[in-house]
Amino acid sequence: MIRICLSLACLLMLAAPVSAEEGEWINLFNGRTLEGWTQKNGIATYSVEDGAIVGRTAPNSPNSFLCSTKDYGDFELEFEVQVHPELNSGCQIRSTTAEPTEQQRKNNESGRVNGPQVEIESGPAEAGYVYGEATGRGWLTPMDRLKPHDHMVNDGWNKFRIIAQGPRIQTFINGEPIEDLTDEEIYQTHPKGFIGLQVHGVGKREDVLDVRWRNLRIRELSGEE
Repeated sequence: MIRICLSLACLLMLAAPVSAEEGEWINLFNGRTLEGWTQKNGIATYSVEDGAIVGRTAPNSPNSFLCSTKDYGDFELEFEVQVHPELNSGCQIRSTTAEPTEQQRKNNESGRVNGPQVEIESGPAEAGYVYGEATGRGWLTPMDRLKPHDHMVNDGWNKFRIIAQGPRIQTFINGEPIEDLTDEEIYQTHPKGFIGLQVHGVGKREDVLDVRWRNLRIRELSGEE
């Protein structure tokens, strides 16, 4: 009788709905559509293919960003990425858009995306270091730590892990720690914002380069964790 009661209790626990409370992992991409994302800046194209978000370059396009429609402050983010060896990319975190120009308003376009960006690039290069996209500061990673490395797999998928908590940003590629940055200045201007998947501009180049993301998930952190 005791065993039957315990079994029933376990079944009821498994059947109970799970609430999306702080600290639980949430999928940012459903593998089928771009629901929950919106494009800002640029004319690069984004689509879904084989369970991945695919960003493709376009000639004469400025940097393009596919951005989460929700903002995040303190969080842990994981995703897998594969980038063309001749293309530069990145993942915006805690990012915002500037006030649109008059021309952007006329075209119903967003203002310039700006904020911390975790670099994505085939190696040896600076993948995983933190750049200040359109912040006027250039690299946020100090120059004495900005050393090219080969932790990226150039012809395959790479797992990125980003932890942003208060002024501290930590990054990992394929399990290897890359950056551990504490930057009070960028935290004051960008304590919270959207996640953005960048397709870097390639000037007049007409052949198409691509970058792919999959298995994007995030969990929000409290200040005590």
